[in-house]
Amino acid sequence: MTSRRALIPFFLLLSVIALSLFYTGVPETTPGVYNISGADTAWMLTATALVLLMTPGLAFFYGGMVNKKNVLSTMLQSFISMAVITILWVVVGFSLAFGNSVGGFFGNPFTFFMMKGMVEGAPWKLAPTIPLLLFAFYQLKFAIITPALITGAFAERIRFTSYILFIVLFSLFIYCPLAHATWHPDGILSKLGVLDFAGGTVVHMSAGWAALASAMLLASWQ
Repeated sequence: MTSRRALIPFFLLLSVIALSLFYTGVPETTPGVYNISGADTAWMLTATALVLLMTPGLAFFYGGMVNKKNVLSTMLQSFISMAVITILWVVVGFSLAFGNSVGGFFGNPFTFFMMKGMVEGAPWKLAPTIPLLLFAFYQLKFAIITPALITGAFAERIRFTSYILFIVLFSLFIYCPLAHATWHPDGILSKLGVLDFAGGTVVHMSAGWAALASAMLLASWQ
């Protein structure tokens, strides 16, 4: 039974690869003429790379705070977030966060499903000088590090497979809806006047509250 469960992630990955064959990234129409800035694009590429480096940095930070026998597994919790959340973001995460608003609470999961229309799509309305695809992958880096931040609360106290399930559920049901509500112009928190320029609400508050909840839950089980 255990060996069969270990094959589940492999089959899920194969399913995503098979599904991607039906969604080509090549534009079907001639891209529109947009006011793309070369300087803004270059800087956002740099910023995207720098934000990505925060996750390996976090892995070494948390790895240095646990017992020797748990260093590798603790570091892997940050690194695996880069792989799992990237696949999730490409398939449906970006749509849930920045797709057409559904009541202001979350985005339509089919708006950018499997990055549909991203290559030829118009730039994001609040980032009109950079390509839409670059905006999506810049946002991805924050989606990656948010669940990784939580790992410090339950380091050495959670199974690796349980952690994978946790970050998938957290991303789909907490991070993406909160990102939509805060950063999407039609989001409910955005309409209430909430401003979040550096991720204080979407990244740090969500990670902090989730870390507190997980620490309290694990403490109650001991």
